[in-house]
Amino acid sequence: MGLLLAILIAGGWLGIHAFAMFVFELSWQNLPFAIAIALLQCWLSVGVFIVCHDAMHGTLVPSNPKLGEGIATVLLFLYAGFGWKDLREAHHTHHRLAGHAGDPDFDEHNPDNFAAWYVTFFKRYFGLQSLLFVHLVVAVYWLVIGIPMVQIVLLYGAPALLSSLQLFYFGTYRPHAHIAGKGFADDHNARSERFGTLISLATCFHFGYHLEHHRRPDVPWWALPVARKAGVGAGIGDTAGETRGSA
Repeated sequence: MGLLLAILIAGGWLGIHAFAMFVFELSWQNLPFAIAIALLQCWLSVGVFIVCHDAMHGTLVPSNPKLGEGIATVLLFLYAGFGWKDLREAHHTHHRLAGHAGDPDFDEHNPDNFAAWYVTFFKRYFGLQSLLFVHLVVAVYWLVIGIPMVQIVLLYGAPALLSSLQLFYFGTYRPHAHIAGKGFADDHNARSERFGTLISLATCFHFGYHLEHHRRPDVPWWALPVARKAGVGAGIGDTAGETRGSA
């Protein structure tokens, strides 16, 4: 199931990118369609990250973890020149130190400040390698192939940047932010959304069921709604963890 869904998500992501860059011709008349493409590509970009995240936990292809790692390595590089080993190590560090100093996904100096935390998050993950990769791709598309810059920005740059914002907001900030009156159920320092299954899928491929993920990282993204119904995240919700402070 994980491999099939990965093929659909990554295949759709790559197919739309190829269409948007090499077939589609942007104009004022088809701008609404272009915006729809960009929004769909943003959502699929989040899906690509979630697929790669499953590979980090060995759940993308449980019978063949090396295949899952290979798929994630290619996808992460194509997305923004990311290195598989660095991101995998950072993610496992996040699980070990969730919500504490040293957690690469957490800003201990701004635990309740969305903007400042996102800047920290962005700087930590979008390093020199990623910047060079993206600039090289843009240069080739613009100067060699001749794709208009506005089309590159709208259909390549914007979906990539917005997907990082979407992933951060629903998959990192909301689950781990220190918000007055909204504590945590346990030492995972994570909370889950009350979203129904469809909204959960639309926002972050069920990554909003975050306490369930931290308690059972062996459960793939597509099975998190089942884990939620099974009570893996017992005590979750907006009022979860009132017995523990948010500090």
